[in-house]
Amino acid sequence: MAGSTVKKVVVRRFDRESLPGFVNPQSYLRPEGVELLRPDGTVSVIPYQDVKSVAFVRDFEDGEQEPERKIFTARPKMGGLWVRMRLRDGDQMDGVLSNNLLQLDFYGFTVTPPDPDSGSQRVFVPRAALRDLQVLGVVGSPLRRAKPKGSKDQIRLFE
Repeated sequence: MAGSTVKKVVVRRFDRESLPGFVNPQSYLRPEGVELLRPDGTVSVIPYQDVKSVAFVRDFEDGEQEPERKIFTARPKMGGLWVRMRLRDGDQMDGVLSNNLLQLDFYGFTVTPPDPDSGSQRVFVPRAALRDLQVLGVVGSPLRRAKPKGSKDQIRLFE
């Protein structure tokens, strides 16, 4: 998502319509809520308790609808922490968190969604929207097994 100072997002809210707009990825998370620049030029701050998710989208039309596939159908291939989030309204959503815990936000979690064709590239879910967050697995390099030590009686030809 590098390359420009603002990104297209769709803010999905509990029991209200979604709001399209633009955010600065470096500074959109404020202590009081999500700062959103609307297409008409107005700036608003949406409180975290009203925000269900912030979807970083390619086009506003793609992000208006909730994605059909919110759960991974198989183990994800991209590296990171595979998580399942249960939201306050009962919805469930899977995602892959960065394996670098220094990249975690104080106000919530940014995940890669399960459906790459849904239009959402990344999704931010505020802590206030969550009822439960469960780590389902660690995806990445496989665990390496220790090499078995050779017998002391065995000849070492190449060491």
